[in-house]
Amino acid sequence: MTTTRRDLLIGFALAPAFAGLPRAALAAYPERPIHLIVPFAPGGNADVVGRVVAEQISKAVGQPVVVDNRGGAGGSIGAEQVARATPDGYTLLVGSNGPLTVNPFVQARLGYDPLKDFAPIALTSYVPHAIVVNPGVPAKTIAELIALSKTQAVNIATSGIGSATHMTLERFKAATGATLTHVPYKSGGQLLPDLLSGAVQAAMTEFSIALPLHKSGKVRIIAVAAARRQTLAPEVPTFMESGVKDFTAASFIGIVAPAHTPSDVIAQLQKAIAQGLTHGPAPEKLRAMGSEIATPEEMTPEGFAKFIRADYERMRAAARLAGIVPK
Repeated sequence: MTTTRRDLLIGFALAPAFAGLPRAALAAYPERPIHLIVPFAPGGNADVVGRVVAEQISKAVGQPVVVDNRGGAGGSIGAEQVARATPDGYTLLVGSNGPLTVNPFVQARLGYDPLKDFAPIALTSYVPHAIVVNPGVPAKTIAELIALSKTQAVNIATSGIGSATHMTLERFKAATGATLTHVPYKSGGQLLPDLLSGAVQAAMTEFSIALPLHKSGKVRIIAVAAARRQTLAPEVPTFMESGVKDFTAASFIGIVAPAHTPSDVIAQLQKAIAQGLTHGPAPEKLRAMGSEIATPEEMTPEGFAKFIRADYERMRAAARLAGIVPK
């Protein structure tokens, strides 16, 4: 086939028109599977929520969403991989406190900027933190635990130095004057055997981790750091009801993309997540785990970005209280 001068002229004339067409008119998104990076090992809260969200996105966009666990360095390894990925909507991150708001104040050589290198899509859910005690501890309320800590040594576990629950513990100590000895573990799950045996007297952990043991009577949740009581344990008061003014804390989960991902792609993914977590079995599945579903505003890119910035500043203050120096 011979290309004539007339064909070339027509092509040049049409080029500006094609250049002005929306991305969707030139190439439909998505055309291939999407990879959702979970920056932690399988089985944790981020992994479970990520898989629920992946299913909702897949249903909405008609392509598989492959969940890929890339754990290490408190979530930083997986987060850096996504930050450096091509911003085309095919590589996403299950973002949480660690990689997005805690690690900047714990790790000196972070390979990404959580406020600049990601495009927030939607906050999905959060699990409030809670103080839980071994049944042998006489304190049944926050006030009693604070008083006990001032008369005898009381140790309290978290999922590690610089973890979200450690930051919450430091905020709690600063707000109440409680003299609690911090005992760091590598994860929320690892502290449970020592809490059950009484080797540690208390723990600051996720409500979802403590709930089954609380229900079975093996431990006792004395307060939850949420704005309101939890329907799965309505007998447990909030920190605010217990006298700790304006105190809330949670481990959050949301979905982010690399910075500069096209806005129409972000909008499509946001819609899929919001619809999937508003209707059907997915939100009930998360609530049954002890999670709270994000508000409609928090499920928007703007709302999630605002949420991240606020938690980032809370973690900055908490790291200062804890005397944490990035290493």
